[in-house]
Amino acid sequence: MKKKLRFSETLTVGCMLFGLFFGAGNLIFPVYMGQQAGANLWSAAIGFLITGVGIPLLGVAALGMSRSSGLLEMSGKVGKKYGMCFTCLLYLTIGPFFAIPRCASTSFSVGIRPMLQNEATARWLIWVFSFLFFVAVLWFSFRPGNILTWVGKILTPLFLIFLALVVIAALVSPMGTASSVQPEPAYQQHALFKGILEGYNTMDALASLAFGIVVVNTIRGLGIEEPAAIAGNTVRAGVWGCVIMAVIYVALTLIGAQSRAVYPVCADGGEALYYIALHYFHRTGTIILAAIVTLACLKTAVGLITSCGEMFTEMFPKGPRYKQWVVIFCLISFLIATMGLSTIISYSIPVLMLLYPLSVTLILLALCGKLFGNDRRVYAWTTGFTLIAALFDFLKSLPAGIIPAAALEHILHIGKTLLPFFEIGLGWVCPAVIGLVIGLILRCANRSKEAAKA
Repeated sequence: MKKKLRFSETLTVGCMLFGLFFGAGNLIFPVYMGQQAGANLWSAAIGFLITGVGIPLLGVAALGMSRSSGLLEMSGKVGKKYGMCFTCLLYLTIGPFFAIPRCASTSFSVGIRPMLQNEATARWLIWVFSFLFFVAVLWFSFRPGNILTWVGKILTPLFLIFLALVVIAALVSPMGTASSVQPEPAYQQHALFKGILEGYNTMDALASLAFGIVVVNTIRGLGIEEPAAIAGNTVRAGVWGCVIMAVIYVALTLIGAQSRAVYPVCADGGEALYYIALHYFHRTGTIILAAIVTLACLKTAVGLITSCGEMFTEMFPKGPRYKQWVVIFCLISFLIATMGLSTIISYSIPVLMLLYPLSVTLILLALCGKLFGNDRRVYAWTTGFTLIAALFDFLKSLPAGIIPAAALEHILHIGKTLLPFFEIGLGWVCPAVIGLVIGLILRCANRSKEAAKA
């Protein structure tokens, strides 16, 4: 029985995983972070890599090593109802509500919008572009069995070729020295923690819980059947995919910081990328950038639509079939994409502040599950305390005007008073540890009672 993938197969699966992960936010957020961090870019980059690379790698490993059939089974260890709710919310977040529309919107905003002078033209052209984008996504997603070929062997290599043109040009002939750039206020004292929060925006920790099973199924399709061998090969492929991501993240952050020698801080990472491409390749740079962004977002959207379609087909066996789910998700994504990139980002941040802590604790519990026998009490208490704290971060991050100012001030006061690290966005850490300790104590107490009865 085959137990180990060949190096070429491992590399291809790793490229597929990278291709699934690396989409809209992965391009725009590190460049923008670099512009703001300036001389503190390395601290910010380390923080970004923790949540943008480290946690996603652990998520892929958790699904492989826990031998779960998917996120529904893994999150179901907290409780069946929680598992259903968490799985639906996570897939809708990385799917038709936020991540997939952001792919189309980013492609237009970064690759097409800068070329347009007329605002009225841009308003109707985004509908045309989004429609064509999702027609392409629909075509690829109707063939989920070929995802390794589409993403791992075609779209990802093309994307890397175009991206390499810009990255190599910027590194060989930098615009300036990053160490001479004054950091923006948010990055002057807490650059590491700010980088950690910026890593949330990639949504990759959430996506790892969806894409992990895609990797597992791909490895099975390559002839690996034994669970332990699947786990090992999943981790190895995940390492390759995440190494590629880490290298590109660091390069983009550095390029963003260096661009401050010529350009001021831009409105977002998309605008920064546009000016960087224009600086090195003039008008040809806009075409190269359009190809980079569209390929990056297209391959990620295909992976997300495929994952969402398969998961909802599994969760609701009496509901729509896979192709019907794909059509539904493409339609929803198309409509939301036309709202614009800034709107999508502003509403996605609160949801990410809620889901990320829950995802991180679930991943860590799954990885360490054997140490406490995957006891449901440990899962439930840790998750419960994390959820309560994460709700404060959710409310704090809502767009202005949704919560009355007086109520928001009261919420912030409670958060600062009760939750250590609340002001830097990590108020959930201590409650999660408390919940873990309570769960472990209850497990030990129950085992002592059972031993006494015996």
